[in-house]
Amino acid sequence: MLVAGSLAVGQPVQAAPACTGQIVPNHSFERGSTGWTAGPRTVVVADQARPAHTGRAYAALAGLDVTRTEVVRTTVTVPAGCNVTLGFWARVSTTETARGDYLNVGLSITGTPPKTLFSLTFDHSQQWQQHTSVAGVSATERTATVSFAASETAGNGVTAFDVDDVTLTLS
Repeated sequence: MLVAGSLAVGQPVQAAPACTGQIVPNHSFERGSTGWTAGPRTVVVADQARPAHTGRAYAALAGLDVTRTEVVRTTVTVPAGCNVTLGFWARVSTTETARGDYLNVGLSITGTPPKTLFSLTFDHSQQWQQHTSVAGVSATERTATVSFAASETAGNGVTAFDVDDVTLTLS
């Protein structure tokens, strides 16, 4: 290595991470709750009657007709200068006839207030439907947490919220 003044010659320059690709670990729940914080019955293996969007597994929240909140979430690192887009597929099955049970989808990114991006209710499609939302660019590396929080009230009918193929895509 040659040194000229304070400039090092012959040292490889480390490139900044590319702002491309999907960064959610186990985004289709194929490895159970690996990479996610989830309750013990949240990730299920699909069957022919209720197939996954892709693969064989998905996250199933609520659906017991008991008063409770159930959360599944994951946290990732977003490199500096990268934009991030949240994407996921969801469907709802219900016997509910009035609003009460819901699924809030949130995104929390370091340096910005947490946001509820979507609030799904009993009247959401029973077929898999894609949802996306774009977050802003930051000059510094940051942490992003995506969360799915299902709230269910007993005696209001049974509502199950299914989530699959969750992505945080860099651009």
